[in-house]
Amino acid sequence: MREDYVHGYSERETRRLYDQAGSVQEFIHYDTLFPAGASVLEAGCGVGAQTVTLAAKSPHSYITAIDISENSIDKARSLISEKRFPNVEFYQADIFALPFEPECFDHVFICYLLEHLAEPAKALQSLCRVLKPGGSVTMIEGDHGSCYFHPETQAALHVWNCLVEVQKSLGGNSLIGRQAFPLLKQTGFRDIRVSPRMVYIDQSKPALMESFVGKTIIPMVEGVKARAMETGLTDETSWNRGIRDLYRIAERADGTFCYTFFKAVGVK
Repeated sequence: MREDYVHGYSERETRRLYDQAGSVQEFIHYDTLFPAGASVLEAGCGVGAQTVTLAAKSPHSYITAIDISENSIDKARSLISEKRFPNVEFYQADIFALPFEPECFDHVFICYLLEHLAEPAKALQSLCRVLKPGGSVTMIEGDHGSCYFHPETQAALHVWNCLVEVQKSLGGNSLIGRQAFPLLKQTGFRDIRVSPRMVYIDQSKPALMESFVGKTIIPMVEGVKARAMETGLTDETSWNRGIRDLYRIAERADGTFCYTFFKAVGVK
């Protein structure tokens, strides 16, 4: 599992991840529940932005959260300690070399992880190995190709496409949401169910526009500026114009934004 995370490990990125998790929680996790006594592996927990939701919604399950970044694990552990959730343990671990016995978890949870991996199918195979027969996997990924906004300008589209291309250059795939079913199918999972979770926002929802678009989506794009400039994907003038147009979506009375996440569940 790579530590070359496209969005970086800055404090701003940590805040963005927490903002993102909070802003779309009701869309993504209204049906994320695990039974009492169940053992759950959260793969790629990062700074714990999703871990707190898992712990709160399934307080009587046992969650083992792993990430390759020691710094992220420290932040996640502090957050869980602050929230006083007793049902989570953290380990620094590589998803491709899991330090667990075969077939030891009842459920596996993955959120916004596979898009950053050059070999997502291999990662799923590794996770399947530690999942009990009859256990389930929950996979949640976005798809940047599902993004639509108004007003749509060429400048805004340009910086959005820079995000897609930078992630691709690092071996990731920001369009992976649409591949949720085939990825689980080829790994051997059955009874696969994929449900699109569309987030549509206009100025009738100003708080969501601010939290999801202003504090989550646009900072995500801004985070790849240096790489986009280094690789010649953009220049300072084009970049600034595009970012300005994205912010105008969140500020204008007629601004709208639409994005789709894909949530897939399968059984081993």
